[in-house]
This record gives sequence, structure tokens and C-alpha cells, in this order.
Amino acid sequence: MRAPTSTRSTSCSPVTTARSGVALEGELTRLREIREEDLPVFVELRNDLETQAWSRTLPPDYTLEMIRRRYWDRDFSYHRNDAIFIVEVKESCEVAGMMSYSGVVDRFEADWGLAIRKEFWGTGVSRDASDTMLRFLFHELGLRVVRLWTQSGNERAVATFEKLGFKVATRTPGAIFKGGRWVDNICMDLLREEWYALHPDLEDGLGDPIAR
Repeated sequence: MRAPTSTRSTSCSPVTTARSGVALEGELTRLREIREEDLPVFVELRNDLETQAWSRTLPPDYTLEMIRRRYWDRDFSYHRNDAIFIVEVKESCEVAGMMSYSGVVDRFEADWGLAIRKEFWGTGVSRDASDTMLRFLFHELGLRVVRLWTQSGNERAVATFEKLGFKVATRTPGAIFKGGRWVDNICMDLLREEWYALHPDLEDGLGDPIAR
């Protein structure tokens, strides 16, 4: 029998946030850089039919070496338009999942994705990490719109995204075969002004020439 993989970061302290990498801090979670020790969690997420549903990455035969080439062996660049973060629970230092964005068009748009381990569903971890990422995308990168893709069979995810302010932009009926049935492919988006309306404590200075 394979020994269970520890998902607690070996370089994290529940008390202090001073670490080697720079993290995006939420109330419950932090979004930090990927480390070698995190890669087995990526294999777990990719090979679970429930946690991989958002990306339709069948078949579930991903190996550690495949994940290493995809997520670890990335080139350095000052002009990247994508990022991948580990979602880490601040109190326990456990790795709860991953979050990414890609296809960034400067000051305009990005595609967003996430995968959370099942034991953290319903704990508030996904919502907190999502709030943290969206704050970064809108308030720091200055994006106009953030998009994501999901499917109608994933009711839990759709409900979570709607609570974050996302609305259905397009729906393609019967585009995905999942769990023995056809489900709809759904694109949801969140506009900048909609996000700021949900966060009245923050000021949108993008349109102010002095703030540019």
C-alpha cells in the first residue's frame, strides 16, 4: 500500500508568514509559489475525476514527471501573461489546491482557473482564495474582465462563482460528456465595475489620470 502523501508545507509556520517566497494573503489562505514538494498534490488533483472536472483533462493517467514538466520546468520571463499558485491554509500550512490565471491582455482580460482538494470543499477555503486572487487581478493588475469555464454538472462550482459576482456569459448546450450524461459548457465572467461594486471599501483608480 502506498504511504499517504503529506500535504503540509515543510517550510511554512502557522504563526509567521515570513518565508522565502512572496505570497498573496487572504484571511484563511495564502497563494504562494509552487515548490517541488507540492507536485504530488497536482498529480492527485489531475487524476481525480471530480477535482479535474473544471479542465476536462481526461484520462486520469498523469504522472509526477508529466506534472513536473508542465508546472515546474517553466522559463523565467519579465513579460509573463500567466501564473500558477498553490493554495495554502494559513493556520495549518496544508496545501488545499491550486489556482491559476492565463491569457492576460494588459489592463484588459485574463482566464482564471482553480482546483481544490475535496477535503477542503465547504470550508470557506475556496471562497477566501478566490477573493484573494480576484483582488490581485482587478486591484493590482488592473484587468477589465476575468473569465472562467465550467460545466452545468458542477453545481457547487457554479454556485460559488455566482457568489463571487460571476455571471453566465455563454452556454453551449450538451458540449461535454461527463458522468454518463451530456452537460453544458459554461463561460462565466466578472467585470471590473461589478467587482468593485461588491467591494465598496476599495477605490478604482484606473480611470483617474493622476493615479496612472
